[in-house]
Amino acid sequence: MAHPAQLGFQDAASPVMEELLHFHDHALMIVFMISTLVLYIIAAMVSTKFTNKNILDSQEIEIVWTILPAIILVMIALPSLRILYLMDEINDPHLTIKAMGHQWYWSYEYTDYESLGFDSYMTPTQDLSTGQFRLLETDHRMMIPVESPIRVLVSAEDVLHSWAVPSLGVKMDATPGRLNQAAFISSRPGVFYGQCSEICGANHSFMPIVIETVPLEDFERWSLLLLEDA
Repeated sequence: MAHPAQLGFQDAASPVMEELLHFHDHALMIVFMISTLVLYIIAAMVSTKFTNKNILDSQEIEIVWTILPAIILVMIALPSLRILYLMDEINDPHLTIKAMGHQWYWSYEYTDYESLGFDSYMTPTQDLSTGQFRLLETDHRMMIPVESPIRVLVSAEDVLHSWAVPSLGVKMDATPGRLNQAAFISSRPGVFYGQCSEICGANHSFMPIVIETVPLEDFERWSLLLLEDA
């Protein structure tokens, strides 16, 4: 999760998020080089070095500042398109979960099981245990097995919501009457926090998402206990 005075993104917990972090650093370096070049040219013009009419009207200069931006756009577009393709690719998921947005909580249904589902509400501040985070903890966590392809079907019952977990690189709009899907693989065990990222009403900031990734054996044990309680 994020922490006070943090710089940069949360630690990646999925291959897609790792790719997004690399792309961010790649694009940031390009922006840094462009800013440095522009600053140098402005400084040179102020010192009257580049104010000569023959330089300002040079055909070579116009060719350079036309071709160079095109090359920069290609350098940004190619890795960006690759990541977009990876994010949309869904290869034989081991588990499919339907996440339904409500005002103001989430409900989850494990479609591979006959009757495995639950509602997930934010835990009130007075009910928090030591080590839990205010406005981020829920009474029921979404449990998934680690290193398994997961598909999440996202929709909403009332208004627009958005199911987002930054550490996993997932953000999918929840639209009433429409079923969107997202896929991810958790690369390590842990607890990952997210929130609704769409302004969905008065209690918009009270729709946390908590995903706990555990070994497959622990997930099967948890699912059996939940089915027995149902």
